[in-house]
Amino acid sequence: MKILAVEDDLVARKILVQALHRLGHEVAEASDGVEALALLDQEPVRVIVSDWLMPEMDGLELCRRIRSKLKAEYSYFILLTSRTADHANQREAIEAGVDDFLTKPLDLQELWMRLRVAERILRYATQVQQLEAFLPICSYCKKVRDDHNYWQQIEGYINQRTGSEFSHSICPDCYQRVIVPELQRLKGEQAKPRVDRVSQR
Repeated sequence: MKILAVEDDLVARKILVQALHRLGHEVAEASDGVEALALLDQEPVRVIVSDWLMPEMDGLELCRRIRSKLKAEYSYFILLTSRTADHANQREAIEAGVDDFLTKPLDLQELWMRLRVAERILRYATQVQQLEAFLPICSYCKKVRDDHNYWQQIEGYINQRTGSEFSHSICPDCYQRVIVPELQRLKGEQAKPRVDRVSQR
């Protein structure tokens, strides 16, 4: 997996890059957020490990800029910091779009665990994107065709592939188009026998 390491301190960046190499990853390097964005414009990278405090552009602003790119694939953002991750700091980082935290000095086992989580989440995100992009759906009944040319309801199709369960509701348009006429029909049927009984008397 290719990872972008963003760190202004040269020694700290070398330590981070070496750790990522030891874990078997390909690494791109940047010294601050501005340089990182320039690299990402040339070649998208799905995992970013960035320091918090940097000149020019810090880690939070870098994360905000990445999240603002609407059509870009989702990137997993790990914030590397020497500051204590108190609730205020965590809230600020999460609101900026940060996915996870690592505290300096770098712990190889902690880094490995965070990257395993990143791989899993990115794999799921890719599967969802593929599902959204290649969903052969009937224009009339809205059933979905699976790989064996079998048509099934969309709920079953997604449940088999993701384990997702659905709760059902009725949108306002369908309520007016389907439910209201059905209620009116039922009211008409209930009123009809009363008319018949009156006429029989």
